[in-house]
Amino acid sequence: MKSELVILISEAMVVYFLVLWAHSLRDRFGLAHFYALMGGITAVMSWVTDAGVTVQVSGITFMVGSTVFYTSLLLGVFAVYIFDGPRATRIAISTVAGVSAMVPLIALTLHLQTKVMGSNPLAYVPIPSFRINAASVATTVADLIFLAIAWEFLGKTRFNRLWLRAFITLLGVMWLDVLLFATGAFLGNPDYVNIMKGTLLSRFIIAVFACPFLYLYLNWQNSKKGNPIENRPVLAILKEVAEIRMELNLAQKEIRLRQEAERRNEELIGELQRTLSEVKTLRGCLPICSHCKKIRDDQGYWQQIETYMRDHIDAEFSHSICPDCAKKLYPNLVRRKSKK
Repeated sequence: MKSELVILISEAMVVYFLVLWAHSLRDRFGLAHFYALMGGITAVMSWVTDAGVTVQVSGITFMVGSTVFYTSLLLGVFAVYIFDGPRATRIAISTVAGVSAMVPLIALTLHLQTKVMGSNPLAYVPIPSFRINAASVATTVADLIFLAIAWEFLGKTRFNRLWLRAFITLLGVMWLDVLLFATGAFLGNPDYVNIMKGTLLSRFIIAVFACPFLYLYLNWQNSKKGNPIENRPVLAILKEVAEIRMELNLAQKEIRLRQEAERRNEELIGELQRTLSEVKTLRGCLPICSHCKKIRDDQGYWQQIETYMRDHIDAEFSHSICPDCAKKLYPNLVRRKSKK
């Protein structure tokens, strides 16, 4: 019995450390390897859970699948949500849920294949239960979404100290998992209440054991430059979906506005080009008479300056007289106006 407990604790410590270590490498390698590890652990968890591998300690039953592997998935999602945000968390949740759904389908396919081939049943591949696996997948998704919501909610209460916030969130997720999974998988079973009680107690012990790993990792990452714990809205993991859709709609509107602006610019450029093509310009040296101010055109004809300008710039002239010329030509008129 003691050796089984030592092995269980050792397995849990190794897997917990492996998940958190893989997440800590995200700044160097990204999160692809982390998602792959989460998917692999999910597959192992499903197989071990279907196989019914358990350890008995002082009358308390510890399921290896939940004690070691499911708890490590919670720690992984915990870390990726806190430090990488809702989008990365949704990828992690999708990975866990997708693999959880695929593993029993693969096991069922293998059993059908051996049956068709007439081979002996695969004793080392447990036959999946549709009810149990459906409850497991649905519960897993609900648990991981609840984890994000509970974490943000506790951050706005007096339980916002890091170690207490982490423990309550972790324990709440584990107990929610018991309530949802046991109800979905074993409701109507005579042992339903006993299964519920025993699992709630074992999950409490697991939470007490796993919380130090989570707290130390969160505290370490939070102390690193560029990895602060961000306070998000309580429903951030759900609101993010609506925000992404809104951003896409805004982007589409922006594209349409830019296309319309480009079309208007093209029309304006066309109008300017047409206007410029109609404008007559004067270039070069213009011969002008020093006495009468007539201009000689390209054909050698002398024209009044107003006639020449009207023909070349499409402008009309109206005659007036400047003050200096008025004084020379009409001195009396100027004096009378100045006296008035």
